[in-house]
Amino acid sequence: EEIQRETAYPDGKVEKVLKNGCHLIFFPNGTWKKVDSDGKTVTVTFFNGDVKQVMPDQTVIYYYADAKTTHTTYSDGLEVLQFSNGQIEKHYPDGKKEITFPDQTIKNLFTDGQEESIFPDGTIVRIQRDGSKTIEFNNGQRELHTSEFKRREYPDGTVKTVYMNGQQETKYVSGRVRVKDKDGNIIMDTKA
Repeated sequence: EEIQRETAYPDGKVEKVLKNGCHLIFFPNGTWKKVDSDGKTVTVTFFNGDVKQVMPDQTVIYYYADAKTTHTTYSDGLEVLQFSNGQIEKHYPDGKKEITFPDQTIKNLFTDGQEESIFPDGTIVRIQRDGSKTIEFNNGQRELHTSEFKRREYPDGTVKTVYMNGQQETKYVSGRVRVKDKDGNIIMDTKA
């Protein structure tokens, strides 16, 4: 673009006004600023390679050159971080966070302390504030982990519980209940 006007300031700053209405400001440290002709889009390219853009809707896009990370802040408060490894984090104004990992696992961190992870194979893991965990497998099985036991529920209605002392209890749909001690010895079996 053709330069309409160029001004050099005593502090070493140089401002160029282009015929298309853009303003370019060059600072002595190597940083430069571009104000588009609309006056609403501003791009600052820092001496270290970082780039900050302010869009007309007040969205701010900041690229960290060393980390190869982009941090976008939208006018509604949503912040999105995009990392060079493909990880994407969304920080919502209400405090919720959503992280998408390079393998496409999605982890949601809720403001009340709960967590939810959704894995590419469809498995969902939910962790409550008390530390208990629910795992829903894509084959229909479900597991519940608490400080007292681990319980697996099968699609056919069978429920197997392993207690912290090692004792195992299996309840079948037929009504049969089998209990084993920590060494695997059957101590009760109601063959219904």
